[in-house]
Amino acid sequence: MKFKGIHYGKLTNVILIILVSLQCVAQHDPIFTQYMYNGQVINPAYAGIWEKVGFTALVREQWAGINRAPLTESISLHSPLKNERVGIGLNVSNETYGREIRLTILADYAYEINLTPYRRLRLGVKFGFTNYNNPLAKYQLYPDGEFDPVFAQDVDLNFLPNFGIGAFLYEDNYFIGLSIPKLVKNTFTYNYQNYSTQGELQTIYLNGGYVFFLDPMSRIVFKPTVLMRYTWKKPVRFDISANFLIYERLWLGLMWRTGNAFCVTSQWLINKNLRVGFAMDISYTDIFPYQGGTYEFTLGWDMDFFGRSYVRSKYF
Repeated sequence: MKFKGIHYGKLTNVILIILVSLQCVAQHDPIFTQYMYNGQVINPAYAGIWEKVGFTALVREQWAGINRAPLTESISLHSPLKNERVGIGLNVSNETYGREIRLTILADYAYEINLTPYRRLRLGVKFGFTNYNNPLAKYQLYPDGEFDPVFAQDVDLNFLPNFGIGAFLYEDNYFIGLSIPKLVKNTFTYNYQNYSTQGELQTIYLNGGYVFFLDPMSRIVFKPTVLMRYTWKKPVRFDISANFLIYERLWLGLMWRTGNAFCVTSQWLINKNLRVGFAMDISYTDIFPYQGGTYEFTLGWDMDFFGRSYVRSKYF
């Protein structure tokens, strides 16, 4: 298939050549669709919030069918400690876009304060590093397929430190979160001829949600959520979603994302420990007819290693 006369693979090469031939602006944090089931990916204060140890693996493929489109793979782990006020976590993500690769490893620490018998405030910090690689020597010019001698050297930067902060206020039926996962503006720069790329920008996340029990037996639970995402000198973005939990087994949700995207989310709670999730983003922009959608798959495992006397229901 072709996009205005250019094959998918060739179109991607053209885009990549433009990107490396000009000064590229900063990169955003990866966008997830199923963050409402694992708030740790955007807020370190979420780590250890429940009595169980939680593990989540995620794969997100963007613009399926387009060669070398963005791909994100991540795993996250969080747990309370023996002192229930303290939680720890770990996030590892690998992002590829074209030939560019970003590996990020971040650890979380959270502490909980009881404001009232039912209202709790968690404060968290995130710290770690990023490894960045961009093999410029492998980019080929279109249409001849030749290598450009201007980009004969690769970009290979290791151990770029970063840290972030977050706060999470909640009761059993609502939550409000505020976080900046990366405060350090790392720069992925290698000044060789006309190539220069600027690195990560700080992104602020503000989100919240409320849990409504639609019947006394909790067979149907309704959870609307809102997320505001702001990156310096960029438009404010919003996610607005409606999520339903059916018989404590199946989450189904719909989301509208500013920037012309509509999302469907789901998560199946197979048993008390195991869960699987699927989400699909449909972007109704100019690129819509030439790609097969964006897909996100998750696998989660929760385990109570501490034998608490009680385990609260997990609705967010």
